[in-house]
Amino acid sequence: MLVEGMSLRAASRISGCSINTVTKLLVDTGKACQNFHDETVHSLKSTRIEADEIWSFVYAKQKNADDIVNSSIDKAGDVWTFTGIDANSKLIVSWFVGDRTAENAYTFMCDMKSRLNNQVQLTTDGFKPYLNAVPDAFGSKIDYAMLIKIYGEPQGANQTEKKYSPGDCTGFEKKRIIGKPVAENVSTSYVERQNLTMRMHMRRFTRLTNAFSKKMENHCYAIALHFVYYNFAKIHKTLRVTPAMEAGLTKDVMTIENIVRLAD
Repeated sequence: MLVEGMSLRAASRISGCSINTVTKLLVDTGKACQNFHDETVHSLKSTRIEADEIWSFVYAKQKNADDIVNSSIDKAGDVWTFTGIDANSKLIVSWFVGDRTAENAYTFMCDMKSRLNNQVQLTTDGFKPYLNAVPDAFGSKIDYAMLIKIYGEPQGANQTEKKYSPGDCTGFEKKRIIGKPVAENVSTSYVERQNLTMRMHMRRFTRLTNAFSKKMENHCYAIALHFVYYNFAKIHKTLRVTPAMEAGLTKDVMTIENIVRLAD
């Protein structure tokens, strides 16, 4: 239920389990999934990587976080999840959860570099810290380009329609940064589609609801659970296998039971 977009309380109601039991399952399995990913996803022969960042928040949105005085809250405000996806196998190679800073961009790129065996072509959006983070992590052994999209004003007959209608993409610019990236492979389409998958499969990422994360550590555990499920258990519609099988990391589809038993 948790990996298919239900909230903790919805899973508690439908399963008949205590909310504390469901939360403990998330924490225990999430920790195990973090370790499983670190131990399993490495020595990849990827050739094309796309990277992006997706916004969420913990406990309160940033504009309200400064007003919170509570010693039990370790983190409140905006949280960004950096993700890197293999464009061919659709495998999530690496992710990092934290503020959208240059330091975290560098940490994310270093982690991704440590999991790759080949020189890859990398595409990111126009987030400026990548200009230093990518060469600092990869050196010159990468073909790197930025895809910078240009958006128009939101369309709508009134302010309400404009508020809920994102601006149309009116154009884009492909910028070579390092090496010799192939122009037709400069894209962020797959990683942006993965953003939608995250919002559909993790209830705490659904916007304009009260299903947000209340604790930073549980937010991270939910993300780890999602990515192990996505990489190893969910059959990709176009691949007809899981991303991990396509990437050569495993020969079989993991079941939900297999994922839960990681915590044993």
